[in-house]
Amino acid sequence: QLRCPALFQMSVSQPPSGRGVPCLRCRGTCTGFEPHSWRKICKSCKCSQEDHSLSSDLEDDRKIGRLLSDSKYATLTARVKGGDGVRIYKRNRMIITNPIVSRKDPTFDTITYEWAPPGLTQKLAMQYMELIPKEMQPVAGTDGACYRRRQLMRQLPLYDQDPAQCRGLADGELQLMEDFVKKYKAEALGVGEVALPGQAGGKEEGKAQDKSIAADKPPEATNGALERPPGGGHYRCETCKQAVPGDCPVVYADRAGYARQWHPACFVCCRCAEPLVDLIYFWRSGAAWCGRHYCESLRPRCAGCDEIIFSEDYQQAEGLAWHKKHFACQECETLLTGKPFSLDNTSLLCTACSQSKRL
Repeated sequence: QLRCPALFQMSVSQPPSGRGVPCLRCRGTCTGFEPHSWRKICKSCKCSQEDHSLSSDLEDDRKIGRLLSDSKYATLTARVKGGDGVRIYKRNRMIITNPIVSRKDPTFDTITYEWAPPGLTQKLAMQYMELIPKEMQPVAGTDGACYRRRQLMRQLPLYDQDPAQCRGLADGELQLMEDFVKKYKAEALGVGEVALPGQAGGKEEGKAQDKSIAADKPPEATNGALERPPGGGHYRCETCKQAVPGDCPVVYADRAGYARQWHPACFVCCRCAEPLVDLIYFWRSGAAWCGRHYCESLRPRCAGCDEIIFSEDYQQAEGLAWHKKHFACQECETLLTGKPFSLDNTSLLCTACSQSKRL
């Protein structure tokens, strides 16, 4: 199992270089993270940024703050003092204190959850956590907290929302990306709400949101689920179609309408089936997507730099896409347009490097 290395402190204004951070996958054989000029990998071991767990709490909170700002979920963010209008994610941590009664002097066992659904009683929040696999519960210092951090990097890459983080944008494409981000914030971005069955969207704000969405498009089929089932009627989970007990918390997605609900462990991306980190989803074609796969459903993603491609002129091979300037050998960086190459999984190699790897 992967364990997070010690977190690296960084200033509010500086993104991390991450140099020297150990690789979680290589287990000591990597000398530490060495950033590549445009690939999202370590030059030393060729593993991904996620495998080096480069982000810090502060960086993650700034990223989600940026994502949710200028959207109807901006209430989940707060302005940074002296931060030039920068907003940061008001991440809801949960601290549970249990007395240890076996000793003579009473002591306390404290458990900190790095994230918990906001707006719930502690009892309901704990019920929610118990419905998630233990290895995915974001308890500080455990594999579950490490899993959450990796999912934040994987599902919500900073370079999918901030053009300043992109190395693949050509002149004239900045506005295309800004429009792309503005559009998905207005039309697709959402944050799940946790409540008991039939009790979500009760606030006036929630009702207004639901009505405004319903007015935009005709209602979609709800697989027989009713807004309020008559006396003792059953609610069903959208993913597994199993009945939902009335005393167990479920997840609602306001963009789907409050007639739909999911078991906590069933609120997953329709493409990769991974749980949606911090309940952040993108709604499209009647389903919830993670940010990565939502963006890929609209535009190709470069297999070289992992960024969304905004040019109409790009390289394609075996179902993958590349910026033309990134269609290069992963070992020697030779540009391969018009040259023979081999493709091993997503590793693009020139003929010479491919042969030397086989020896």
